[in-house]
Amino acid sequence: MTQLTPAEVEALARTAHQGQTDKAGRPYAEHLAAVAEGVRARGGDPEQIAAAWLHDAVEDDALSEEWLADAALSPRTKAIVRALTRRPGEPPEAYARRVLTTPGARLVKEADLAHNADPRRLAALDAPTRARLTAKYARMRALLGPDPRPEAGATPEAERETEPEAERAERPVTKR
Repeated sequence: MTQLTPAEVEALARTAHQGQTDKAGRPYAEHLAAVAEGVRARGGDPEQIAAAWLHDAVEDDALSEEWLADAALSPRTKAIVRALTRRPGEPPEAYARRVLTTPGARLVKEADLAHNADPRRLAALDAPTRARLTAKYARMRALLGPDPRPEAGATPEAERETEPEAERAERPVTKR
């Protein structure tokens, strides 16, 4: 089966979330685009960018788990979307563990948290909602732990040394 192109994934996500707004009343597709761009800016690959576009689709019932299972997406993209899909009644610790143990999911979640916690975005909310969400996002960041990525300008070798074992195993080693 031919996989969906990045443009097709974006169009599908925009259509699936059509008419949906975020807590500030903005079109939800703006959040998806910001997360996808955040993943790209953090060095994410096409599978992670596709997952960024779809990261809330199953959780928000915009697309079904059955759709995801049958979708023309890579197994890794599907695994990332599943990892990022919160389950009813799930403790944050269990959610964070799943994100951390799914190759590629942490970077997408970091981009999601960065956009969700953007002070400009939070400023549009009432004070109690802003405080609640700020605490929620800080707790998730704490559960995910420190960013394992190296500082800007680090060599690919240093980058491989700091990424989780599961992600390191799936990346090809390049010789210089």
